[in-house]
Amino acid sequence: MADWPFAHLERVRFGDLDAMRHLNNVVFLRYFETARIAYLRDLIPGHDPAHPEAGGFGLIFAACEIAYRSPATFDEEVSIRCRAEQPGRSSFRVAFEMAVGERIIAEGHGVLVGYDYEQGRSRPLPDALRAAIQSG
Repeated sequence: MADWPFAHLERVRFGDLDAMRHLNNVVFLRYFETARIAYLRDLIPGHDPAHPEAGGFGLIFAACEIAYRSPATFDEEVSIRCRAEQPGRSSFRVAFEMAVGERIIAEGHGVLVGYDYEQGRSRPLPDALRAAIQSG
């Protein structure tokens, strides 16, 4: 867990299952999205993902990659571990690992781009965010 500074828990609900009775691939992304938002609120205190334009700086979810490793089934508890990495001029990655106990069920990352809602374009990451990412 030392490599993963943040963890979010989800319990697999019956409605999260597909016809094969395991966690639907789309739900993996929803779990990551929920964990990513919670992690960013922890990483960037005061950041309101529901109203990013209020602070003049927002983040746009630009890309996601998920490698599915193992199915998850009804009522299992999924731990979604997150960390920020690879800060660039205006973007960074949020890596994640999903596990049921010690069994890895998925891993991957999302790319977030700093965005200026008034200008309607990308913008450099604030120094405070860059420092938070680099400090781990």
